[in-house]
Amino acid sequence: LSGLDPAQPYFQGTPIEVRLDKSDAEFVDVIHTDSAPTIPYLGFGMSPAIGHLDFYPNGGKQMPGCGKNPVSQIVDLDGIWEGTRDFVACNHLRSYKYYSDSIIYPDGFLGYSCPSYDVFETGTCFPCPQGGCPNMGHFADKFKGKTKNDFQKLYLNTGEEKDFPLWRYKVTVTLSGKSKVRGYVNIALYGSGGNTRQHQIIKGTLRPDNTYTSFIDAEVNIGAVTKVKFLWNNNLINPTLPKLGAATITVQSGENG
Repeated sequence: LSGLDPAQPYFQGTPIEVRLDKSDAEFVDVIHTDSAPTIPYLGFGMSPAIGHLDFYPNGGKQMPGCGKNPVSQIVDLDGIWEGTRDFVACNHLRSYKYYSDSIIYPDGFLGYSCPSYDVFETGTCFPCPQGGCPNMGHFADKFKGKTKNDFQKLYLNTGEEKDFPLWRYKVTVTLSGKSKVRGYVNIALYGSGGNTRQHQIIKGTLRPDNTYTSFIDAEVNIGAVTKVKFLWNNNLINPTLPKLGAATITVQSGENG
């Protein structure tokens, strides 16, 4: 059974007989996309873990792309009816959109087992353990039988709009140069499976010989890395023409470490 943002009002905190529960099937996976409290935030979905695998994309409360301009959302590509419905219950309805995207991307939506979304954001639960990470959505049942008896909470990030899956990478950059400058560093990854756009790794004071680490949620599974593009900028015209480079760049895939 796959629970697509199971309902919170009248169901959360009730006995297992009247709501979705892991005892309802051999394998129950759940996608939580609208689990903010009903009052005052009007969340439609429940927050407790209730299945064998409980996925909390983007933390499970507020989905990216759902806070955009109401007019642009209502006059939607899929028509005014779909746009109006999305405006009213955008977070709640993301669950089925993620699920349908997961059918097209069997390797997408990897969920990282973590105590909370805040801990996930720090990178502590990266990369996937030796047994791998389950995939949120249609292919979650590949993990059937691999879960422990207790509830397993899984976290991941998604895109703002279709196509939703993102692939997580850890990028570590050691800078080289003569003197420190202010600015930002962008990295783009190239691989056998495709290329990413530029992602910002550092912003602020850039010090040569210092090492900086950041996580990239890339819009493509790049496969084997073939090239990394390094770009820095300070948005200023500097007469001393400072030069900055990368001594080393390390890319680690979340999927296999």
